[in-house]
Amino acid sequence: MLTVPGAEIYYEVRGSGPPLLLINGGDGDAAVFGPLAGLLAEHYTVITYDPRGNSRSRLTGPPEEQWIANHGHDAHLLLNAVAADEPAYVFGTSYGGMVGMDLLARHPGQVRALVAHEPFVIDLLPDADRWHALFQEVYELYEREGAALALREFSEAIGVDGPPEPAESLPAPIQGMLARIRANMETCLAYELRTFVRFRPDVDALRRARFRLVIGGEGPKSLLHRTTEALAEHVGTGIVEFPGGHVGFLSHAAAFAVALRAILEG
Repeated sequence: MLTVPGAEIYYEVRGSGPPLLLINGGDGDAAVFGPLAGLLAEHYTVITYDPRGNSRSRLTGPPEEQWIANHGHDAHLLLNAVAADEPAYVFGTSYGGMVGMDLLARHPGQVRALVAHEPFVIDLLPDADRWHALFQEVYELYEREGAALALREFSEAIGVDGPPEPAESLPAPIQGMLARIRANMETCLAYELRTFVRFRPDVDALRRARFRLVIGGEGPKSLLHRTTEALAEHVGTGIVEFPGGHVGFLSHAAAFAVALRAILEG
């Protein structure tokens, strides 16, 4: 556990070699990266963690709106604690890619290279106002009817499936992970979604850095493909297709690890 302002951050470290920080999206935790981290630990010191207010990273004050900058500062402090002697490779998916961008802009000396997988940079879209209004409606539905209906509307709108139910037929560790992720949706809907999507990356910082954008190359095109394309246009970079869809790091862990290593070391 790492004490940071307003939270206790649960983290895991495995492997040896250059540090590699893996940053989750809004409802994930360290366990979601377990298979990928295990494969990458042959080549890197892999750092995974539960974002503040999610799973085992409890808040030490009352719940409140979260911002990407809060989470970027957590990542900065975590790297200070675990990998203070050298810059880290950073991989972030969805919101996690945005956290990595904030970390890079504020602490460029800590980031050797950043790979952002389907970042949810809604504010860069020409129809951003429509999406902000929809996410406000999702929040109000959550307030009236609870997380299940709100999550269904949100998932249908962006074209990405929500986490499955923790069925009893699954192994106990998987059940536990899915139960935590389902609970994290409450935090996401109440305190993260509407503020996280207001994040605008420092494009100049991204242009100066070793920065790559990647998307899931399988399945239907989602809103996160649009946001990734919008950021690529702003930065002036290409997009690499990775195995699987939005959670390809979990569903296609072995192929994903190979693709990520190729970018980090290319």
